[in-house]
Amino acid sequence: MGQQNFSFSPEIFSSRQKRFFILLILIIAFCVLTVLDGFYTVGEQEQAVITMFGNILRTDTAGLYFKLPYIQRVHIVDMTTHGTGIGYETDKTFRNVVKEDESVMITSDFNFVNIDFYLEYKVSDPVAYLYNADNPEAILRNMLLACIRGIVSDYPVDEVITTGKNQIQVSVRERLTEMLEKSNIGLQCVNLTVQDAEPPTEKIIQAFKEVETARQARETMINSARKYQSEQIPEAEAKADQIIQRAEAVKSARIAEANGQAARFNSMYEEYKSYPLITKQRLFYEAVETILPDAKVIITNGTQSQNLLPLDKF
Repeated sequence: MGQQNFSFSPEIFSSRQKRFFILLILIIAFCVLTVLDGFYTVGEQEQAVITMFGNILRTDTAGLYFKLPYIQRVHIVDMTTHGTGIGYETDKTFRNVVKEDESVMITSDFNFVNIDFYLEYKVSDPVAYLYNADNPEAILRNMLLACIRGIVSDYPVDEVITTGKNQIQVSVRERLTEMLEKSNIGLQCVNLTVQDAEPPTEKIIQAFKEVETARQARETMINSARKYQSEQIPEAEAKADQIIQRAEAVKSARIAEANGQAARFNSMYEEYKSYPLITKQRLFYEAVETILPDAKVIITNGTQSQNLLPLDKF
């Protein structure tokens, strides 16, 4: 048999080698990513909520854990205490700037006051924090503002600025705690303090004066209306009594007249039964005298005459 020689092309070997190394690198990268995605660490001040296809599986505290790669998801929640100012904000130079839309409150004696609070809060339930509300911090802030306005409106301005600060912050914290428990947004109030309370700015004072002027004008109008009411009601009642009395008088007169006419008719009827012809003639003459008061009737036989009407001469 003839001898056969086999030879390998350098280009072919190099191309196969490249594809092999690329495939090997992809496999190693996939394995690394899978391992990295499967293991996760939860810090000391964190909790992790594990979900799969939208369902909550468990909640993990601090430690190293493993999950199914690419299927299960980890949501890390910061469990530390956070703080925020109510009624003011800190600018870039770390100065506190008043937020009048939050700090201005109205007191029980219809005065305005600037009052600032500092709230400390933290997450109490990571599951509720993630899924029971879209923006729990914004809801917490609105709840706190509602509590502050409701509590401050029960105190006069002097107590808000001086002696009532401690009682106000205690009452606000208690009410806020109750609202957070009912809403179940996964947050809790750690501490609440009154930072400052002072009279409002000149702009707010001017607005208050306008409100006070409007309130006084309202009271004046109410008093004027009540005075007018107190004057008009007795007069109207007196007019009503007069109308009723006149009606009663007309009623009595009509009844008396009707009774008199009935008695007169009965009397004439008795006379008629005794003397029908004379009664008829009398009624006729009286009717003619009533209808023709100026008429004159003379009866004569040519030589003598007799007046028939008026009846008094007859």
